[in-house]
Amino acid sequence: MLTGPIRNDIDKLWEKFWTGGITNPLTVIEQISYLMFARMLDMQEDLAERKARRTGKDFIRLYEETPEGQLLRWKNFKNLGGSELRTHLKENVYPSFSRLGNSMKTEVKSLGQIGEYMQDADMEIKNESVLVSAVEMVDKLPLAQSDVKGDIYEYLLSKLTTAGINGQFRTPRHIIDTMVEMLNPQPTDTVCDPACGTAGFLVRTMEYLNRRYSSEFGIFTDEEGNTQYSGDLLEPYRDHINKNMFWGFDFDTTMLRVSSMNMALHGVSGAHVLYQDSLSKSIKENFPQQEEDFFDCILANPPFKGSLDETNTNPDVLGMVKTKKTELLFVAHILRALKLGGRAAVIVPDGVVFGSSKAHKQLRQELIENNQLEGIVSLPSGVFKPYAGVSTAILFFTKGGTTERVWFYDLQADGYSLDDKRTELKGEGGNDLPDALARWQEYRELVLANATAEEINEAFGDKKEKAFVVDAEDIAANKFDLSINRYKEVVYEEEVYEEPKVILQKLRSLEKDILGDLDELEGML
Repeated sequence: MLTGPIRNDIDKLWEKFWTGGITNPLTVIEQISYLMFARMLDMQEDLAERKARRTGKDFIRLYEETPEGQLLRWKNFKNLGGSELRTHLKENVYPSFSRLGNSMKTEVKSLGQIGEYMQDADMEIKNESVLVSAVEMVDKLPLAQSDVKGDIYEYLLSKLTTAGINGQFRTPRHIIDTMVEMLNPQPTDTVCDPACGTAGFLVRTMEYLNRRYSSEFGIFTDEEGNTQYSGDLLEPYRDHINKNMFWGFDFDTTMLRVSSMNMALHGVSGAHVLYQDSLSKSIKENFPQQEEDFFDCILANPPFKGSLDETNTNPDVLGMVKTKKTELLFVAHILRALKLGGRAAVIVPDGVVFGSSKAHKQLRQELIENNQLEGIVSLPSGVFKPYAGVSTAILFFTKGGTTERVWFYDLQADGYSLDDKRTELKGEGGNDLPDALARWQEYRELVLANATAEEINEAFGDKKEKAFVVDAEDIAANKFDLSINRYKEVVYEEEVYEEPKVILQKLRSLEKDILGDLDELEGML
């Protein structure tokens, strides 16, 4: 969690960008990312220099020991004046990222693949006072504190939502956290988001592991009373986490820059955040190993709208489901990319669960008959407002086997108002997410304990409740329709009305009161 002063500094800087003419929040974050990257490179060089002095060993420098080379370092240019600073960054520092980017995979391993995506950095801050303010703020950020720097970037990314633009790149954080907890990834797993955006799912998975794998000595309270988790029990898995665990794919280079920085600031040095359209046939050539039977866990909120050119779509995915709809193709791709026994949590538009086309039915039949579709959480239609009002659902499935029954949950409130403002709701009854998680965990415990059908039906057989199960045979009999309203039983309460004569008497009495008030008003005139 961030301290109040840091939040205030970010808010003030954000306002300066806005008044300085940069109104796209994604551009703001991108420009701040460039400055953070420049400072992190200098911090890395400082660390290597101190180590060399202590050990007496040489090291490969990122910056040449010349006046020009040393002027590329953050500490040596941060105090330049506005005009000189802008020219120096645009003509010298940012172009140097291209050369330094080639060193990222060797000398600067702690910065992972960020260097590759910073190579085309460009200065878009034209207002010199805004640039000076941005440099001053980045210089004050506690980037050396691993427990704070990730929160800094998360706070920046939260501006994508509040600014009312580019919100399609962000799944609400509380929805992500619930999906991660329900999927329960392990530190030995390989985790992927095939349409990663800002890497929210990957980052929150890392945060989840930190919470789960912190000893009592690794849990502490910061100066504002917030609980922090060090993840100290993850040390035996740290090499796997840094080098092999996290994979994200996107074909927007801005998103790749943002997500790479996001992962590095959350302590994952070697996340594989890669340029690739996951549905394109080029994935078979570029990532043949990851394209099929590779991942243990996949979490995703893939694009809902749009259709693809079949000639450029992975033919193996089209072989599973013949369609141009991206939401169907992504689910098919995720099934292919999972290992046998791999698990997925995927947000889909409601059309996927009840669409009547041949492709929709074909995909649902594949999920039921050749895989284990374990759960469906029906989300309220306002979850993604103000960017989209479409109703959605979360699918939880495991690759392989067959489905015996599907667990449903009718989530009617997520803790925020379902209008465009999405204000947080206080008090009871405004958030079903904790109950959904608790009921899911209860259901999974029954399944893992090999409970009988009778025992499961005893706990989840009442279709009038928010959480209930439906046998796969019933779903097949309904043409594999997975909409919750198909199976949920609605209880109708009889309305009791007053007798017509009583209502008429009340109307006469009300009219008499109105006439009396009119007479009184007339008397005042």
